[in-house]
Amino acid sequence: MAYTPRLKEEYKGKVIGALTEEFGYTNVMQVPKLKYIVVSRGIGAAVADKKLIEYSVEELSKITGQKAVATISKKDVASFKLRKGMPVGAKVTLRGERMYEFLDRLITSALPNVRDFNGINATGFDGRGNYSLGITEQIIFPEINIDKIKKIEGMNITFVTSAETDKEAKSLLTELGLPFKKN
Repeated sequence: MAYTPRLKEEYKGKVIGALTEEFGYTNVMQVPKLKYIVVSRGIGAAVADKKLIEYSVEELSKITGQKAVATISKKDVASFKLRKGMPVGAKVTLRGERMYEFLDRLITSALPNVRDFNGINATGFDGRGNYSLGITEQIIFPEINIDKIKKIEGMNITFVTSAETDKEAKSLLTELGLPFKKN
């Protein structure tokens, strides 16, 4: 029997029914779903030290369980001493089973490790049903060994959904288990 992530089964079993009831969808295909998750990090100091990019790629790969890629600059910016084609960050795009596995680890083990955690802000929606979340420290993830890190750095996590509105996307993410702050 093939393995299916816990959140994927929960989506099929519970979330689709809850969202259909809340928004009155007539077809299962209308129910919004999580398309992919992008975990990215910009490294401004990489202009001076190229090793920082390799280190960041390795760290994001450990956190997500998928190989990260370096992102490169698209244009020259003289004030930052930046040339077109220089590496400036790292990112990973997670889809399918790895996406659900990462989301499960984020909700169950990483977010509870944040100091004074009251929930995540609901202000990160973009108006098209996508949500972005900023994390200030990578040490909240259990995959990271605190003794081996060189510098505390943050990252951005973007949840891309097929929802038409922010309200639908928030309901979807809440049903999947993201702990939004109570207003």
